[in-house]
Amino acid sequence: MRPSPKDRLVVALDFPTAKAALDLVDQLSGTCQWFKVGMELYYATGNALVETLRNRGFNVFLDLKLHDIPNTVAGAVRSATQAGASLLTLHASGGPAMMAAAAESAAAPGSPRLLAVTVLTSMDAAQLTATGVGSTPAEQVLRLAKLAQNSGINGMVCSAEEVGALRAELGDEALLVIPGIRPAGSDIGDQKRIATPAAAIERGASMLVVGRPITQAANSAEAAEAILKEIEASTKSI
Repeated sequence: MRPSPKDRLVVALDFPTAKAALDLVDQLSGTCQWFKVGMELYYATGNALVETLRNRGFNVFLDLKLHDIPNTVAGAVRSATQAGASLLTLHASGGPAMMAAAAESAAAPGSPRLLAVTVLTSMDAAQLTATGVGSTPAEQVLRLAKLAQNSGINGMVCSAEEVGALRAELGDEALLVIPGIRPAGSDIGDQKRIATPAAAIERGASMLVVGRPITQAANSAEAAEAILKEIEASTKSI
């Protein structure tokens, strides 16, 4: 059974305060089911906001991009479990020992599903080269995704440019979450590797993360509804 469009759209709550985030959540209540809490908001509100969202019946994608020594990351996974997050990110570039320790922690009941971040969608070939990585973004994404899967993590964050190759390589069971989604005509902002919702779904995306096209829209609920309709139409055409 295919997931519903509501299960495939994650709205990024990229706000500095809980009030601003919850004001948007109120606007989208009944329209959206998933919300992403990233570093800016989490560092301002801690687990309290995650628990508030969960108590209201929403699913929480906790986007902390963990990257530290294995023991520290394993402990962070346990803390996220206590807060009730459903998804949690860590950097695949942290290496196999770190990811394996995180995966072991995430095997406990009630733990979030882990997503390995491959290459940030704000990075292009020039940005990678500046960090000493000579591979193309596509090559590096595939390398890190395979490393994550071999370390016990079968969820990935990548751009829509690489999702088709990852789907073919990792199989149908992999959870592929795609940020950098921009409906046609939207401002691309600081993103480099982007796609429309339809293009990402057609290439094999499991879930889409959308921020500014919804959060900065004149009518956020209408913007979200339009994306949900696009997801539904694209799913039917596959």
